[in-house]
Amino acid sequence: MAQEPGQPASPVAVKYLRLQLARHVGPVVLRRLLERFRNIDAVLAASGDQLARVKGVGPERARAILEARQQDQAERETARAAEYGVRIVCLEDADYPASLRHIPDSPICLYVRGTLQREDAVAVAMVGARRCTHYGCEQARRFGAALAGAGFTVVSGLARGIDGYSHEGALAAGGRTLAVLGNGLAHVYPPEHTELAERVAASGALLTELPLETAPEATNFPRRNRIIIGLSLGVIVVEAGRRSGALITARLASEYNREVFAVPGRLDSHASFGTNTMIRDGQAKLVACLEDVLDELGEVGRITRRAASEPAETPAAGDAPLPRLSTEQELVWNAVPAQPTDLASICRGCGLSVGTVTSTLTVLQLKGIVQQLPGDRFARRAGP
Repeated sequence: MAQEPGQPASPVAVKYLRLQLARHVGPVVLRRLLERFRNIDAVLAASGDQLARVKGVGPERARAILEARQQDQAERETARAAEYGVRIVCLEDADYPASLRHIPDSPICLYVRGTLQREDAVAVAMVGARRCTHYGCEQARRFGAALAGAGFTVVSGLARGIDGYSHEGALAAGGRTLAVLGNGLAHVYPPEHTELAERVAASGALLTELPLETAPEATNFPRRNRIIIGLSLGVIVVEAGRRSGALITARLASEYNREVFAVPGRLDSHASFGTNTMIRDGQAKLVACLEDVLDELGEVGRITRRAASEPAETPAAGDAPLPRLSTEQELVWNAVPAQPTDLASICRGCGLSVGTVTSTLTVLQLKGIVQQLPGDRFARRAGP
């Protein structure tokens, strides 16, 4: 679904937003509703009894959904979004990030200030301590710049400390960076990052799933962190103390089948206790430079390294031969037809998991033989 130019939300996004703003209706409940009723219009047309019978809904949530259908809260929220230069994109919109669609608790809607681009699929997250050392600051800037310079989008949370320095590094390298906030986009938190937020929005995007006026409360940040991880191929933890929230984010990355990296720190530094422990226990891969990250990202890393050192080439067309493909890549390639098709059809065609297919499609796009189209559909760009 495409947005009209200048409109803060597409018509279908307003429908999804109506549910997102309803009391006690989150991503998991929405997924169950869509599985039961097939589409958003059917959800909004269902009776209270029909809604209540869906697993996890019950009478209270059903009443909240019925109330939301009668209110104009979604329309008022989109009007305010326009005042702040914010767009609202939903699961069906073309620029909703494809990688987020395939996590268990995909955000229903995202508020976006800036731009989301298809190349943001090749992203690495960076997290760490808010109270970081000078060493941590240096490493966050260094890795942020190195990743952005290699063509990765750097994803972080705009927080004090490692997050802010990671964004700074990406911007210094002239690259793209996305900041996922734990508050509404009517305000910037922390306030001292207001100028940084403006630069991030100009070179990437600020985004959140929270309504515009939502305050930065502690309960919002675990939800924020899942979006950071969902947008990324892997996460680098730069500094983390014994009980750092960055360690929780790293564990979530493992659950989402993302790569987890850690930058080693001084043995006598409390700020590096968490990262050093993760490395010791095999929970994260030690990284000291960009090459270490590229090595662990497999085919994506190899293509990124090659793209950085070679001039760009126009993808072959017609009957040009395919580049060399791994077994998994060949399975996915064979399941992608010339006509646009959705991810679910490709998964059925190759018999691989959604996560494997998603990452493999990213590699095939980098190889120039598959293209992603609006509506999270894919098609061959070149034949064998």
